[in-house]
Amino acid sequence: MRLAVLSLLAATSIAMHAAPPASSDPRLQGAYKFNEGGWTYVYLEGTPEQVGFQHGYLLAREIEDNVHVYVVEVPHAVQRDWSFFREAGQNVLWPHIDPEYQQELKGIVEGLHAQGSPLDLWDVVALNGIMELRDYYLPTLNAKEKKPNPPEAVAPGKCSAFIATGSATKDGKIVIAHNNWSSYAEGERWTEIFDIVPASGQHFIMDGSPGIITSQDDFGVNAGGLMITETTLPMIKGFDVNGIPEFDRSRKATQYATSIDEYAAIMREGNNGGYANSWLVGDRKTGEIGYLELGLRHTPLTKKKDGYFVSSNFAADPDLIRDDTPGFDPANPEPSMNARHIRAEQFVKEHYGKLDTALAEAYLSEHYDSYERKIDAGKRSLCGHEDTSPIGEKVWGNPPFSPSGAVTGKVMDAEMAAKLSFIGRAGHPCGEDFKVAPFLAAHPEFDWQKPILHDMIAGPWTTFIANQKPAATVAGN
Repeated sequence: MRLAVLSLLAATSIAMHAAPPASSDPRLQGAYKFNEGGWTYVYLEGTPEQVGFQHGYLLAREIEDNVHVYVVEVPHAVQRDWSFFREAGQNVLWPHIDPEYQQELKGIVEGLHAQGSPLDLWDVVALNGIMELRDYYLPTLNAKEKKPNPPEAVAPGKCSAFIATGSATKDGKIVIAHNNWSSYAEGERWTEIFDIVPASGQHFIMDGSPGIITSQDDFGVNAGGLMITETTLPMIKGFDVNGIPEFDRSRKATQYATSIDEYAAIMREGNNGGYANSWLVGDRKTGEIGYLELGLRHTPLTKKKDGYFVSSNFAADPDLIRDDTPGFDPANPEPSMNARHIRAEQFVKEHYGKLDTALAEAYLSEHYDSYERKIDAGKRSLCGHEDTSPIGEKVWGNPPFSPSGAVTGKVMDAEMAAKLSFIGRAGHPCGEDFKVAPFLAAHPEFDWQKPILHDMIAGPWTTFIANQKPAATVAGN
């Protein structure tokens, strides 16, 4: 019955893009949202309960729609229905969430209910934990119960990024770039810009997805001077059910850390192995950049004040490869993550000493396939288009022509970071559109996605800054 209710909600509630109805609830004081460049900018402030309430109230229809994506996806992809993730959210994740973020999650639910939504706390917790539950906890549980693991229930190897500083960049200061890879159904909705002023911790701005308290793709900047992104580590094995959820730790690190070492310490403490990433973190105050490979068993951190790190889901530390990513072969040039790692190194070396936000946009838009040695917008290009690939990507269980790939791009330099600002593009960073009708006509095996798959229209590269107001308001209209 619950799944039927969620399906009905999604069928009747199109994501709201206008300002919400006026409310006298004092918890909404200061909060607002508006649309620009294909993104929804959401400003939230106050205590954890206030921030949560504002989030749930302003994005109620979008959160319902986001939950519906996973209600449709997970039974097909990993052979478990949404109730499994609700129960895991309640029993595995909730007991280990910091009280501050428990309050914020409860606030989201109160905001949803104020808008008439039937979603409850366990829907919201499951939504926040979906990646670590689906791709890390579930495979561990299946192994424990000696059940076959579905091909798509694996730690993915998606996203392309770099961070550079010193002699590598045009002005000697930090430049950072990231494009998010996901299913198009998920990624077409991963277009929120969250500007959050919490009662404790630091002001920060990040991209994100409706109903989720951390960026989760990840890209953001805080008032302490940290510039943050990551790409997932491939083929990670293991999950600690007694650890702190990754979405809790990544949000806490964004909100409270003021140095690379502090960021790494927060991410390491209580590490549950869920949503394991290679973190690229820059400190604009010092010009230092860091590369944190956060496996379950090994978490090496490398820092430098001159040079760069590229990241495309390529595990680098030998101990981590041996113990955390068994089966990953860094010498095989064919899989997506290895091919993109080769091209990322080529690109940065070609433009060494000139890297800036314009070249960062070009990097995220790249279509060169280093394995085929030609331009080919596909599974191996930095700007991924897996829907064009006739062979799929077996490493993370994607079939041929899977409607997935790069869904947003974000870039930032140190000058922008000082203003809590970055540039983002919704949709493929290269600017190409994805159209559902011709795709499904050619690939009817994906008809099951009709309820959730939309056209993904690329917006312009758009600059966002903390405390931003709608363009009409800024112009005085």
